[in-house]
Amino acid sequence: MSRATNFYAGPSVLPVEIFQEVADEMVDYQGTGLSLMETSHRSKTYDEVHNGAVDMMKELFSIPENYKVLFLGGGATMQFSMIPMNFLAGGKTADYTKTGTWSNKAVADAEKFGSVNTVFDGKEGGYSSLADATTLKVNEGSQYFHMTSNETIGGIQWKNWPETGNVPLICDMSSDILSRPVPVEKFGMIYAGAQKNLGPSGATVVIIRDDLVEKCPDSLPAYMNYKTHAKANSLYNTPPVFPIYVINLVLKRMLANGGLDGMVAHNKNKSDLLYSTIENSNGYYTSPVDKNYRSDMNVVFRMPTEELEKKFINEAEALQMFGLKGHRSVGGCRASIYNSMTVEGVETLTSFMKSFAAKN
Repeated sequence: MSRATNFYAGPSVLPVEIFQEVADEMVDYQGTGLSLMETSHRSKTYDEVHNGAVDMMKELFSIPENYKVLFLGGGATMQFSMIPMNFLAGGKTADYTKTGTWSNKAVADAEKFGSVNTVFDGKEGGYSSLADATTLKVNEGSQYFHMTSNETIGGIQWKNWPETGNVPLICDMSSDILSRPVPVEKFGMIYAGAQKNLGPSGATVVIIRDDLVEKCPDSLPAYMNYKTHAKANSLYNTPPVFPIYVINLVLKRMLANGGLDGMVAHNKNKSDLLYSTIENSNGYYTSPVDKNYRSDMNVVFRMPTEELEKKFINEAEALQMFGLKGHRSVGGCRASIYNSMTVEGVETLTSFMKSFAAKN
């Protein structure tokens, strides 16, 4: 079988070894005579998978003891509404940064439950740059401070974090979680859809500090209350078993390959290779993003004309490189090079970029 190279923004590339392991265990999971997909989520068999994933998240991300690791459904998008439902009840106020499509969607949902202070808005600059996060200030009376660590569409990424004092810092890390070290103790909550760096779509990881859990109002519907899931170890109802199983396998592989330090070196090799190809193209390829805040996960670039961009994408697909078309809202090209993208995959792309430029 010939494997294509997957540059889609999500669902994203997963290691072929993971697919092979899943295939081997799909019908008969570790000699139980059952697929894990049909095994009770209350069973000892699934318990080992579930708690194993929780424990490995804690180990890889250096999560302190006073945090819960939850696996929920609904994607990060559901968190856009769950967060204000739990912490803005009664029309309270929160601080938000607006750095692109996904943070703007989070703001839109928050405004349905309370008031939003916009601490930073990159709209005027086309969401191509950010502020030094240490200069961002918390507003008086804010219940929390929300940011999106990496915007997949704009290819922009925060490189440091604000000081928020007693105000909980909440961050959507859907597209760069476990790609670099993060001082988890600075955050009240971190959340991420699995389908970029952790596994397939269908599960969301929530890392939440115990004091925030206790603030959740009992008046909420059970599933929408973080307290419900924290008390039940994410087993209040049937969790997204299959995605959690694959997350478990991905985390095992990450630990075996040097943990977070190994991931940092791996990702730097890939992003350096791709950005240097852009920079050394004599202007044929250009990145619209401020160099100080370029994403290591989603590399966006433009070419001299839209016609050339279309030709580039079509020829890349003919060579089995998929997902290089930029988001419909911004156009251009985009290569998503998440954790599981290989260096060889990026080398294939950069070699094509050089040959395409020479021919066109």
